[in-house]
Amino acid sequence: MISHAFASILAGGRAQFNARAAEARRRFPSLDMAAFGTFLQDGVDPLVAAVAAAAPERAGGATLAAYDMALELVGHGLAGPAAKNPFLNTVWRELAPSFAPLLATAPVDVLGMLSNAAIHLGAVAGARPAQWQAGMAAVAPQVGSVAQLRAVGQVLAWRAGVAHFRQGALAAADTLPPALALAAFGEPGAHWPQVHAQLMDYPWRGNVEGRDFGSFTGLGGAFGTPPQVRATKEGFVVRSAERHYLLVADAYGAVLHSATAQEFEQAQTGMPAAVRLEGATLHIGARSIALDLPAGDIALAANAHTLAITSPWTHAIRLLPLA
Repeated sequence: MISHAFASILAGGRAQFNARAAEARRRFPSLDMAAFGTFLQDGVDPLVAAVAAAAPERAGGATLAAYDMALELVGHGLAGPAAKNPFLNTVWRELAPSFAPLLATAPVDVLGMLSNAAIHLGAVAGARPAQWQAGMAAVAPQVGSVAQLRAVGQVLAWRAGVAHFRQGALAAADTLPPALALAAFGEPGAHWPQVHAQLMDYPWRGNVEGRDFGSFTGLGGAFGTPPQVRATKEGFVVRSAERHYLLVADAYGAVLHSATAQEFEQAQTGMPAAVRLEGATLHIGARSIALDLPAGDIALAANAHTLAITSPWTHAIRLLPLA
């Protein structure tokens, strides 16, 4: 059953909605109308009901925009019960209604932004879509414009593991009201310029343990052979099984991109003076860390803020903050 608000709008514009569905079937011959009907009930109805409650005079326009976008998403296999990325269904059903006032005034922009974010997060290995959704829902009452929605979405995507968003997310956070920026970072009551400066200076702020990244491709991981690593300013260039990658990592996550053999050859091989290896014991300044790896086969690479540890005995890269 769909809500009274949605049912009334569909009944009042039956001819218009039927024409749009017929046109979509011509554009997407494989469009499953049963799946579309399921998505109308599961994904569209909750947000229509929310808009009807927040701004009833705008519910018709928001419904039309959502209906058209739903046809396209289901037609591409991105939404509905057989969706390639089920997270998009969840975002429409559970998150979009939280932004009902914005949906009422800019439904195409809001649904487009939320849908693109859901698709992107679902495609990034290691990202945490549920964390992003929870963060977005928490700040929704403070988001007053589409521009703020876009900026806070980028910040929270970075915090949910999309590490290569770091610079863009920090720039986006600077466009937000300080209270909203701090809410996006879970630090209400702090001083935004100070938090921003710390985040800019130190990618591992809030994470002193670092993280392990990678595993064998036969177990669903990224590397066919134990990786070799060299440092760059942005992260680390990785070579494994004649393939090359750029690994970007920080306190919130780690993401792997494609790279070239030339980039690997040109990457840094030096080591900070504060880092030294004695057998299987790693020293970083005054810290000493016993590594669970055979001595003599441990390789190190470092940039200004991160140390990467590899060995021919493992497919994982251990990443440690240098501070």
